[in-house]
Amino acid sequence: MSENDNEQRIEIGKKLRDARQAKGYTLDDLQQLTKIQKRYLIAIEDEKFDELPGDFYVRAFIKQYADTVGLDGNELLKEFNEQLPQAKTKEYSEHISQAVETRANRRKTVSQGVSKVRQYLPTIIIACVIVIILAAIWVTAIVRGHQDASTKIDNSSVSVSGESRKKSSSSVKKDSTKSLKSSAIKLTETNRNNNSVTYNAASLKQDTKLQIKTSERAWNSVTSDGTSALSRTMDANSTANVTIKRTANTVVITVGNASVTSLKLGNKKINFTDNGRYNNTRTVTIHFGNSSSSAVFSSASATRTTTTNNQRTATQTTRTNETNQNTTTPVRSTNASASNQGQNQSRSQTQQTQTNQTQSR
Repeated sequence: MSENDNEQRIEIGKKLRDARQAKGYTLDDLQQLTKIQKRYLIAIEDEKFDELPGDFYVRAFIKQYADTVGLDGNELLKEFNEQLPQAKTKEYSEHISQAVETRANRRKTVSQGVSKVRQYLPTIIIACVIVIILAAIWVTAIVRGHQDASTKIDNSSVSVSGESRKKSSSSVKKDSTKSLKSSAIKLTETNRNNNSVTYNAASLKQDTKLQIKTSERAWNSVTSDGTSALSRTMDANSTANVTIKRTANTVVITVGNASVTSLKLGNKKINFTDNGRYNNTRTVTIHFGNSSSSAVFSSASATRTTTTNNQRTATQTTRTNETNQNTTTPVRSTNASASNQGQNQSRSQTQQTQTNQTQSR
């Protein structure tokens, strides 16, 4: 082979490479477009045709390469016909060229289809958006309809429940009023004097609060069955609460100043001063339980009070007698001294008379 043939062979590879670079294609891009392996494209550009699968593929690949980069493949094959390997038969070559053209036409058809899709793509997108919006509006309307229906049901149930609550609250109020009336403590006055008052009451059904209020400073004490529950001086406008056990039998309240003190047992106000008639009341006694035990306790208390008063009266009488004795003693001594003086005077007078008689003789 002469040097001119080598230059022409090199020129076909260089011509194809320059056309590819002018298009801005890389070998990878060209591989994607022509579906020819990259190593065959490199062999074509380097004109190493023996690395291709056969002589037929040399001409076919070169023609496809040229058509892709913007060259006329048939003209290029004619121009370098002598330098390229010959195909087996002319008919085979024509068949292959037709196959290549058919493949190119298919590629053009696909590209045209893609372009049409791209052309109608905005319209398709707009239609999809409109369909989505209409579907959202429809779903929202259905949801609102369900919500309105549920709201109506809830309102009706709320009204019914409100009425039932009102009825239940009224019944509760009635029951509570009945229970308060039934649980009110009834005090029966059994004994009263200027300093004390005694009440009888039924046994307590539950622990009850005893409330003591003072409008001025006063001393108060509470004893339940002999156990002290309160004993202190309360300031003005103060309140003391004492819990009376339901098992209590006797409660004794000692009031320092009845006129400024108020008593309340549970829901019952104790009118221990009888609306101010007995403001000197000091002791308030409440007996819980049956009347017999209360009467016994009252008689015992009365007996103790009488005994105590008798003892106090006897003591005062004894003290008075002792005082009188102490008073009469100096009187007796005074009388004795006076009688002695009289006797002495009478004796002196007798002696003087005898003396006078003697002188007259």
